[in-house]
Amino acid sequence: MTPAFSRAINVRHPAVSLRFGTATFFRRWRDHALVHEFHDRLRRRVREQASRDPEPSAGVIDSQSVKEDAVVGSDSRGFDDGKLINGRKRHAVVDTLSLLLAVMVTAADVGDRAAAQLLRAQVAVAHHRLALVWADGGYAGSLVEYSLTALALVLAIVKRTDDMRGFVVLPKRWIVVRGRSRCRCGSRRRWTRTCSRCSSPRGF
Repeated sequence: MTPAFSRAINVRHPAVSLRFGTATFFRRWRDHALVHEFHDRLRRRVREQASRDPEPSAGVIDSQSVKEDAVVGSDSRGFDDGKLINGRKRHAVVDTLSLLLAVMVTAADVGDRAAAQLLRAQVAVAHHRLALVWADGGYAGSLVEYSLTALALVLAIVKRTDDMRGFVVLPKRWIVVRGRSRCRCGSRRRWTRTCSRCSSPRGF
């Protein structure tokens, strides 16, 4: 948030300090589900400016495990055997412009397929035009058939081939990585280490 935006929010409340006045506004937005609505409006506007339909027809899903801070309780963290990380995992779905469609935070030991089943159901309800989602090999298996039969959603798996060596940019997979990099620019610390308490999975 820029200082100018903070001042604009509090211009009608001169008796309230800048810090606590801004926090009050965001609590009201959160309690009335306005943060989600504002985010969706901004995403639709960005898509329109890019000459796209306001609602996406394709997206990309991925997950990222991050380490946790000491303040995070053991009831909301887990160990990711694949990444060797003790912490939490962010599961996100973005459109082809890397704009966020949905996100869910779980313990790091929650499997990608289990979280994706819940997350894709939310995305399918909120975005009726969504018909295709790209994913990596971690989402292969029964989830592909479930997405098609239960959600009318094609889950396209993008895999590495046997002849690939080292780091290779896979088609479509880089889109969600670009979205995460944009978020990291605003607050690198929060995106590389979990610093808040959460006792249950959260979604957006």
